[in-house]
Amino acid sequence: MPRPLSACLPVFQVLIYTGWKMITGRGAEFRLEDSRILAFARRHLRVTDQRHGHHFFVHLPHPATGHATLYATPLFLALAMVETADIVFAVDSVPAIFAVTRDPFIVYTSNVFAILGLRSMYFMLAAAAAHFKYLKYGLSLVLVLIGAKIIWNFGLSKELGLVPYLAPQWALLVTLLLIGGAIAYSALHTRRSRMRQRG
Repeated sequence: MPRPLSACLPVFQVLIYTGWKMITGRGAEFRLEDSRILAFARRHLRVTDQRHGHHFFVHLPHPATGHATLYATPLFLALAMVETADIVFAVDSVPAIFAVTRDPFIVYTSNVFAILGLRSMYFMLAAAAAHFKYLKYGLSLVLVLIGAKIIWNFGLSKELGLVPYLAPQWALLVTLLLIGGAIAYSALHTRRSRMRQRG
């Protein structure tokens, strides 16, 4: 049953921090050489700089001894980056579903489907963000909203009894308004920019 997890929900308030970083633009630039995942892999594994087809690991002569030694390929590093991103998105989806419902069946099944579709959803959002300039800000506000709603409902309302409980439909309505508003404003801004260029 997911109800005991309510004690762990404050850990997931990283959603608010992530949303705020997206709004302010901090950490927007990502350099691959600064990745801690790659640094950890290179520190604990022998990694070759050349690709070897579809292999994640290959046996190559050791520079010093000449004996066959197991090396990880750049394809394995790419796999590690992708799967780590999947885990991060999966962890984010846990507090998100708790903001909507606490029904065990919905909690479990929604997170299973989220994990299955995270990669395709990411590429869809990346493509959409290129066409809708302000979608990023709408999504970041949704993250802040979900994190704040969890604190409101499970902290201030349920545990302390200081505020009334917010029904899920209100969070859903605000989410739709934020995303829809961001898309509409982006489309309007793009249209105005094109009209100015033509004029």
